[in-house]
Amino acid sequence: MNPRSLLHFALSFALLAISQNPVSAHDPGLIQPGAEIRYLAGGFRFAEGPACDSGGNLYFSDIPNNRIYIWTLNGDLKLYREKSNAANGLYFDSDGSLLVCEGAGRRLIRDNLNGQLTPLADSYEGKKLNSPNDLWVDPAGGIYFSDPRYGKTDDLEQDGMHVYYLPKDGKLRRVTDDLIKPNGLAGTPDGKKLYISDEGAKRVWVYTIVRGGNLRNKRLFAEQDCDGMTLDDNGNVYMAGKKVAIYSPEGVLLECIQFPEQPSNVTFGGKNHKTLFVTARTSLYSIDLQVSGAYKALPPPPRPPAPEKSPK
Repeated sequence: MNPRSLLHFALSFALLAISQNPVSAHDPGLIQPGAEIRYLAGGFRFAEGPACDSGGNLYFSDIPNNRIYIWTLNGDLKLYREKSNAANGLYFDSDGSLLVCEGAGRRLIRDNLNGQLTPLADSYEGKKLNSPNDLWVDPAGGIYFSDPRYGKTDDLEQDGMHVYYLPKDGKLRRVTDDLIKPNGLAGTPDGKKLYISDEGAKRVWVYTIVRGGNLRNKRLFAEQDCDGMTLDDNGNVYMAGKKVAIYSPEGVLLECIQFPEQPSNVTFGGKNHKTLFVTARTSLYSIDLQVSGAYKALPPPPRPPAPEKSPK
């Protein structure tokens, strides 16, 4: 049996085992009764960076293959962008544009979904960024993003791995200098708290966001290995580690969901915003929840009509 067939066989066996044992939440208000993990698509090298648009369609990246895909509400997989500069974290801003952390490009960009890419940040104090990884947009439109580096490190110009804040109409600022390797991050919809995963310390911290986007009052939230994360409408935090771990706003572990492959990131989407999408190494999965996601992308504003061509 060739390696690809062997992988598909293993995934089929794992999914069969899971479907015969539907997830049962310790908190009955989280997961739909009888919900099963669904395998949606596979064959990726490392799926990451999930983000849903206003319609509930999922955008996600395949980092080593330099691609961004869309998983539609109709259950179709579409290639959105090639040569993505090892795009990782994705997020929709208030204008309906797609924000992209380009790891290989060492920059943060805005994609207006109409072919226009606008660089937003590629350096700090005259030195190139490491590799922007994950991001979150606050209620004021400011962008927090982590800037670690995985793999080759002999070309780094920054003095470490940090989190940065880009105000909507301002200059890029560094807002952490006490983390080893920050990765996933997510904030509360009211813009008062920011959760940051420090993979270098195998811990998740929570900060208070103060005036101007600065961070204060760092405290330990969970001793948890975490890559990407998201929040639901109740303030629960969903962390992608060896499993998807769900914590209450007080830091109490509510539930762990086991997937056939180790998760890399999570987000909410679908028609009613109650589908949890999980990128997990070579595959994409989902499971239906009773709660909805805290972040709901807005539709893009109407684009001006193309100018009419004057008759010859």
